[in-house]
Amino acid sequence: MVIKAQRGNTLRAKGWRQEAILRLLENNLENAEDQDNLVVYGALGKAARDWPAYRGIVAALLKLEVDETLIVQSGKPIGILKTHEDAPIVILANSNLVGHWSNADYWYKLYDQNLITWGGLTAGDWQYIGSQGVVQGTYEIFRIIAHKHFEDSLKGKFILTAGLGGMGGSQPLAGYMADAAILVVEANEAHIDKRIETGYLQHKAHTLSEALTLINKAIANKQAISVGLLGNAATIYQEILDQNILPDIVSDQTAAQDLLYGYIPEGYSLADVARTRQENPEKLSQDAGNSIAHEVRSELEFQKRGSIVFDNGNNIRTQAQQFGVTDAFDIPIFTEAFLRDLFVKAIGPFRWIALSGDAQDIKLIDDYLLETFADNDLITDWITKANEYVPFQGLPARIGWLGHGQRTKLALAVNDLVAAGKLTAPVAFTRDHLDAGAMAHPNIMTENLKDGSDAIADWPLINAMVMASSKADLVAIHSGGGGYAGYMQSAGVTVVADGTPEAANRLKLAFDNDTSLGLLRYADAGYDASLQEIAQKGVHRIDTHEYHD
Repeated sequence: MVIKAQRGNTLRAKGWRQEAILRLLENNLENAEDQDNLVVYGALGKAARDWPAYRGIVAALLKLEVDETLIVQSGKPIGILKTHEDAPIVILANSNLVGHWSNADYWYKLYDQNLITWGGLTAGDWQYIGSQGVVQGTYEIFRIIAHKHFEDSLKGKFILTAGLGGMGGSQPLAGYMADAAILVVEANEAHIDKRIETGYLQHKAHTLSEALTLINKAIANKQAISVGLLGNAATIYQEILDQNILPDIVSDQTAAQDLLYGYIPEGYSLADVARTRQENPEKLSQDAGNSIAHEVRSELEFQKRGSIVFDNGNNIRTQAQQFGVTDAFDIPIFTEAFLRDLFVKAIGPFRWIALSGDAQDIKLIDDYLLETFADNDLITDWITKANEYVPFQGLPARIGWLGHGQRTKLALAVNDLVAAGKLTAPVAFTRDHLDAGAMAHPNIMTENLKDGSDAIADWPLINAMVMASSKADLVAIHSGGGGYAGYMQSAGVTVVADGTPEAANRLKLAFDNDTSLGLLRYADAGYDASLQEIAQKGVHRIDTHEYHD
């Protein structure tokens, strides 16, 4: 059976809040990299622990009353509790382990016993919208790099990167939209073919020579192009170095966080990986780690020669350091290097999904954004580009980087459009976990904070409690799984705009409080821009300096 999200206005559940969450779950699997195994992205990021758990979640959502809450523990439905009409419809937690036990070895033992699953960021709480969610973040990174280093243009510039899975698949389209010539190395040919099929990639090459011919022609003509090269990143990066070719920008978005299920070592076929995982997992992990180390050493050499090199959030530097690359962290993380100026103002990746399945609903919201935020280049540039280049996957959806007050304004306007019948069905609002107040990840989101509070996980936990207190429809707490175990804590939220006054109240409370907490988090870490935004927007901050003797 192939799972697709329900479209249209026919309700199967007892209300739109429950129906919306069910459709988002189905949409995650419609967009999944490996639906048969419930894997949405990232090698192990799953929508449910197993098929009985999935069917149990669906059955629970279908019968759930509006004053009840479904509890989900690491992808498995545990029970339905009597709460109240303003309580979340779903509360879930994925992959959270007590600190001392939060490591990859222990996590894999639990995984093999089917006691735990990794929710990724938006996989396990049913908020994934296909590659578009990552396309915009990657596009903004390229756009900021162009501004900082290349006089606002990547025309005639060469981007080298790797990984075309559920997350990395965003890269070729983002590079093309930024006017660059982008080469993405991928060891799994099916991933290349899928990105071509979905319109995120233009060309497939089987040899480096073939790929470079396409890239060099595009560079010479200052034309945008995207090329997927079948090969191993560690091997290909070294070959490019050996030919004294210097890309302008270098990164990687393979599933390097997972040595067993994610990163493919040099010299291995997919069949080799599957067999060795069963017969000798220690050897597979060692070989994957050695290949990662090789790749990162090449990235460091590119950096020394003048390339702009950055870690795109897959823990590759950490893995490389553990396998002997002592200077791996000389490569900057993308958040600190390029996006922190936005996050300190609580501007981040907001998302909305048309539950109708009608792309025209998203078009109408796009038009509203272009008119209402006409003076906001960050949003108008993206919406214009997305309309031209980004195909929908699954339920039509859009992402836009909006800050405090802006998210609420959009959500309430959409709720009014639903109420007026101008949209054909309700719309679900959510955001990436990689948001101002929703993640603690010392090697990604919170690396090198001014006050050194990188590893304090209180903030995302507070965020989840605040979202539940703010009447959100779904609230999630996630931690890392597999090779990510012990490295991060995050929170997710979903609120449904169903056109009712009650939905308007939920939307306003949840999104005002979500971004307020983001501003408070960075203000607490010492960022002046956060303090300025707090003063301008009237967020109530307690300054304990006022209470010193």
